[in-house]
Order: sequence, then C-alpha cells, then structure tokens
Amino acid sequence: MKAFIIDKYSKEGNLQQTEMPFPEVKDNDVLVEVYAAGINLLDSKIKTGEFKLILPYKLPLILGHDVAGVITKVGRNVKKFKAGDEIYARPADHRIGTFAEFIAIDEKDVALKPKNLSMEEAASVPLVALTAWQVLVERAKIQKGQKVFIQAGSGGVGTIAIQLAKHLGATVATTASTKSFDLLAKLGADFTIDYKNSDFENQLSDYDVVLNSQDKITLEKSLRILKSGGKLISISGPPTPSFATEIKAPWFVKIILSLLSSGIRKKAKAKNVDYSFLFMKADGEQLSSITKLIEAEIIKPVLDKVFSFEKTNEALNYVESGRAKVKVVVKIK
Repeated sequence: MKAFIIDKYSKEGNLQQTEMPFPEVKDNDVLVEVYAAGINLLDSKIKTGEFKLILPYKLPLILGHDVAGVITKVGRNVKKFKAGDEIYARPADHRIGTFAEFIAIDEKDVALKPKNLSMEEAASVPLVALTAWQVLVERAKIQKGQKVFIQAGSGGVGTIAIQLAKHLGATVATTASTKSFDLLAKLGADFTIDYKNSDFENQLSDYDVVLNSQDKITLEKSLRILKSGGKLISISGPPTPSFATEIKAPWFVKIILSLLSSGIRKKAKAKNVDYSFLFMKADGEQLSSITKLIEAEIIKPVLDKVFSFEKTNEALNYVESGRAKVKVVVKIK
C-alpha cells in the first residue's frame, strides 16, 4: 500500500512516499481503508524528533493521527463494528499511521463517523476534539457559570474547545487575530482578544480554567488571570513528573520532566493554582460522545484546506508554516 513515512528524525526534508506492507489485523483490531486523514502539528513534532523522549518510535514510521474511512475487515474478537461501517478515530500512540491507504486500529479507539459529516470533515475531528474533551470534561470538570480562557481560538483545538465549553455552560474568552473574531463569536466565544495588540492578562481576571496551547511566556501570563484554586492545563508543555508516571516512562525521563516543569509548578503552587500537562489519548467512547454532539449540531468542525494524498508534504508544510487556520486534511480516497 502507498504511505508517507519518515526513516529518520529531521527538522529538514519531507516525508517519503513509498510502498509499505499491509497492516497486521490483530484479534481486537479493525482494518480501515483510509478516505481522509487530518494533519496535526503533532505529526511535525514527531518528524523532527521533538517528542522522541516520551514517544520513542521505531523507524521507519508512517505518520498521521486522524482518520476517517471504511472498515474492510474485523478481528475475531471485535464486537462493536463490522465490515462496511464508516468510522473515524485517533489511533493510539505507537499505532499511528493514517498517512496511508490502510490502517489497523484497536476497536476501543474507534467510533462511528457522524452521519452529518463528510469524510474530510470527520477526519479533522478526533485529535482536537478528544483534546478539548479531556481538558474540559475529564480534567477541568467544567461547571455551568465558570469562566474558561482558551488560547488560540481559531486553531484546531480552539474552535472545538470554544463550542464544547459553551455547551457546558461556561463563559469563554479567547485570543485570535481580528479577522477571526466573527467566526469565533459564531462558535460561542464571549470575549475575543486581539493577541497582536492587546495583553489578555490585563483584560481577564478570576478565571476558573485556562487551556494553554502556547509558549512559556503565555503559560506564565495565564497564571495571573486564574483565581485561587483555578486550573492551568497545558497541551504544549512542559510535561510533569506525574505525566511521566502516567506513561510509565523510565526513571531518567521522570527526572528530566521534573526539571523542565519545576519553574511553572512552583509558581502555580505559590498562587494556589493546579498546573497539569495533558497529552491526549485515544478513546473511542469519548469520541462516540463527541459524535452525538456533532450530530446534534452542538459542535461543528471548521476546515481550512483539503489536499490530495500526493500533496501530503505540502499539507504538512502548510501547517508548519503557521498560515493554517483551523484544520487541514488530506483526501486519500
């Protein structure tokens, strides 16, 4: 089958298009013919080796973390799905590889595709929607009336997180460029701050939750707007020792992450703020809950561009350039 791979970590160079063996279908797996695959910055970070400490992949590696497609075969223990089902998923770490014509995925990580979405729209959803769900529902446990600050509202995670937070009854503030203000208002943002000309930390206060997706400076500024007892949840780092424990990392990785995060953890503790790092995980049940919200039109994905499979490198370069708004997808079939 055709696939795009890396055979070494590199900040330069493109993915290689090549022929790869068909995936092995284990007893709990479904074999999916890939119709569309979402592009994420995570793919770029893995390509450059930025995450090799916490995600030590064996090379060569097929990249790709989002998929929408049709099941063509099921393992003997599979109960929830059958051949012909239209599905979408974020495959588990160490089983990624959606930049290919086929992928085998454990059924527990799969959900039926929302009936009101195209394959391309569905492929844009899993990683960013699961991230938003795990931050706002699972970890922050957002309650009606709380105030939530979601950075980079026009990004893939931001557009979904705004809609989910509003559905949960929160007041939502976000940052973006002025050209995105109308879109974000339609998605449910109550306050949108121009990040180019305004400082959010001077306009917001007493917030319950911050979803951080930006750099270290923005992370520390976010502490200033949180109330005592608030939660600062970062999806861009730095990772914490508890995260190392969660992924069963070696002892030396735990020490490294402890050093990397010691500064922000101390500052958060001084302000009585709970700081945590979240690296989203595959979860078919959560994705099924998201499907219901999509079919009820509570959450709507927003696409930027769709590229052909042959232009996967162009799609990844576009995301890496920072010019992409919301989600970019590759159409494979």
